[in-house]
Amino acid sequence: MEKLEQNDNVNRDELIMQQQREIEKEISETIPLVSEKLPVACLNEEYLGDAVFTSKILDLASKYSFMRRTRPDGNCFFRAFAYAYLEHLISNKDDYEKFRQLAETSKDKLVELGFPRLTLEDFHETFMEVVRKVDPNATSEGDMSAQLHNVFNDQGYSDYVVVYLRLLTSGKLEEEADFYQNFIEGNYTIEEFRHQEVEPMYKESDHIHIIALCSALGVGVRVEYMDRGEGGMVKAHDFPEGQTPKVFLIYRPGHYDILYPN
Repeated sequence: MEKLEQNDNVNRDELIMQQQREIEKEISETIPLVSEKLPVACLNEEYLGDAVFTSKILDLASKYSFMRRTRPDGNCFFRAFAYAYLEHLISNKDDYEKFRQLAETSKDKLVELGFPRLTLEDFHETFMEVVRKVDPNATSEGDMSAQLHNVFNDQGYSDYVVVYLRLLTSGKLEEEADFYQNFIEGNYTIEEFRHQEVEPMYKESDHIHIIALCSALGVGVRVEYMDRGEGGMVKAHDFPEGQTPKVFLIYRPGHYDILYPN
């Protein structure tokens, strides 16, 4: 009897895992890594008849004209952040040059923090290749925007960028461990949190990931939170506080997409 129960449990687990794999396969086949620009009002289709969200979408649309959806695969914050900031750099030469220099030297800084150079080489090289594709001095904005979109929908390039941003985030947590330890919930040490919740692909991001990455790169981000909270308006939060945002994201429970201000 006990053996039968064990077999039932195993079969149930296998079924659940198979269903999860099928869901992930469907997501990967039907949703691009980063979509084309869409009107913010397209969100209404997801919340038909929902007065709370309809009101908040109206508020959001008064501040933002367009959005881009990102694939809901656990990497959405890092992918959305990278796409939005690199897109910003296409038309901002000063910001581009500062970021290019910071990105160039970031690998050596991670090595100094104890990350193995061999692990970093390929990811950093691909990351820099993508950064160079948005050099404002290289070609026309239209060409670069199209190229950026193509690159971010190429799984190889796109995921390498995500991995490198995860490593930069982990590096910042290591560099300022005493500070960030205060924000970690549960009994994680910084090292455990980095290895289990930051560096692995498909792990969702929270405030601590955003703060660490923004601080590491010196980039301000505004996140518009759309949930069932009180009031008919979305609530904005800037990371780090007081820094002018260059990246604008919408957060709905468990997911980030890109926003474009009016």
